[in-house]
Amino acid sequence: MFSSRFHWDLRPNRLTELLREKRRAGAGVLDLTESNPTHAGLEYPREITGALADERALRYDPAPPGMAEAREAVARYYAARGHRVGPERILLTASTSEGYAYLFKLLCDPGDEVLVPRPSYPLFEFLADMENVKVRQYPLRYHGEWEIDRDALAQAVTARSRAIVLVNPNNPTGSFLKRGELEFLKGLNLPLISDEVFADYPLQEDPSRVPTLAGQGFAMSGLSKVAGLPQMKLGWIVVPGAEAMERLEWIADTYLSVSTPVQCAAATLLWAGESVQRQIRGRCAANLAAVRTALVGSPADVLAVEGGWYATIKMPRIRSEEEWALELLSKDDVLLQPGFFYDFESEAFLVASLLTPPGTFDEGVRRLSAALG
Repeated sequence: MFSSRFHWDLRPNRLTELLREKRRAGAGVLDLTESNPTHAGLEYPREITGALADERALRYDPAPPGMAEAREAVARYYAARGHRVGPERILLTASTSEGYAYLFKLLCDPGDEVLVPRPSYPLFEFLADMENVKVRQYPLRYHGEWEIDRDALAQAVTARSRAIVLVNPNNPTGSFLKRGELEFLKGLNLPLISDEVFADYPLQEDPSRVPTLAGQGFAMSGLSKVAGLPQMKLGWIVVPGAEAMERLEWIADTYLSVSTPVQCAAATLLWAGESVQRQIRGRCAANLAAVRTALVGSPADVLAVEGGWYATIKMPRIRSEEEWALELLSKDDVLLQPGFFYDFESEAFLVASLLTPPGTFDEGVRRLSAALG
């Protein structure tokens, strides 16, 4: 009856089942996985809701790439960061997930392949399957910092490879693409798709990193992370060439998914998002310092992180990461994500969201440290 796309195991995993039991029982779970900024106790400027009262939202004038003024607002966002991007190369989408779907449609025939990093964003396989595209993973290796395994990536390229996906900085490792890595990638002669939703959240400076691939590949971002507004459903693709832009407009014209109100409000939302970004950057830096301090002298270690909202904790391999996560939730009411959620290749890693409200985060990592002790 249903499409073969739905071949995944839809049953809840053990951690999800335990969390449901805990919450049904009224346990005060310390959720160190909170990644929704609207649930994280941030202060949002009042201008955000006012921007949605624009009377132009009552008129529908569909434009496949998005309203000109909204694309101009995105171009100003890049200009403020020192990158010149013309609005004629910006295509609006409802989200970066939709952006992936558009780009897979643009670049791939059924059965073609895209290369994606591992560990990384856990939805790649689902998004590719929905477009009848196959995923081939290439590893990121950790040697004091994360880097692309160039030999493994080169070996993963086949005759059916159509694009290389990057997440810059990566989710959850927080590693930025470096200039030497970009030169290597260009030598593979495949289109580059760069997911840059966390690019505004560096935790340290490094002149060797690549801040954006805008103008050199397909660069994607959106209000979900840029302004901490996932509910506003506005993303974008910076497109590297006129022919690709023309074809993407044909795809977008088929769906016309981006709402008029959010496009009218785009300039204000991007402006207001600056204050939200400052709060998030400050919180992430403070929480990262807190978990590092809490685990000093313990058998666990916080891996190097350059940016984004997540910290990766290397746990003692006396049990699996799933067992660590289940035990912490069962005995200590602390929720962390096991590394296999992000396709870590080895054991044992836990992932914490640095967006978590500080009181919850501090108590959670204190309990983690006590459990390790």
